[in-house]
Amino acid sequence: MIQKRDGRKEPFVQEKIVVSMVKTGAPAHIARATAQEIGRNALEGMTTQEVRTQALGILRAKNPAWEKNWLLFDTAVKKRTG
Repeated sequence: MIQKRDGRKEPFVQEKIVVSMVKTGAPAHIARATAQEIGRNALEGMTTQEVRTQALGILRAKNPAWEKNWLLFDTAVKKRTG
């Protein structure tokens, strides 16, 4: 289970990471492999922020433009900062 920002808990769904990564420009096969890696490391009670941090780190290592695209999306669409 993953803990959301508002305190709710929901099942960890790898496909959410895949969709977000593909939106950044990452190829589907890289997005799926990354989501599987994060899923293997996911711990009970892990926060969505921790999952996001892991995903961004992997994107940065593979292609910094993908990380930038994710952050731009967060700012423009989700109105999220930081």
